[in-house]
Amino acid sequence: MPETTLDLREIPPPERHPMIHSAFDALDSGETLQIVNDHEPKPLFYEMQAEVDAFDAANYQCRQEEPQKYVAELPKQ
Repeated sequence: MPETTLDLREIPPPERHPMIHSAFDALDSGETLQIVNDHEPKPLFYEMQAEVDAFDAANYQCRQEEPQKYVAELPKQ
């Protein structure tokens, strides 16, 4: 499955969500946006679920790999 990865840990917080939405919009159906973050992106999940019709919330996954490293998969329908 084609995948795009954004490491957001060095990006200022106010710039993160616009960057994520832009990258997600550029995906084709069936692709996944992977983000690497310094915290679990629960607010992002709820925002995407509420506002982005193409977000496949049922197949969203997030795992903690290190204390300050969370990897989330945001699939596009």
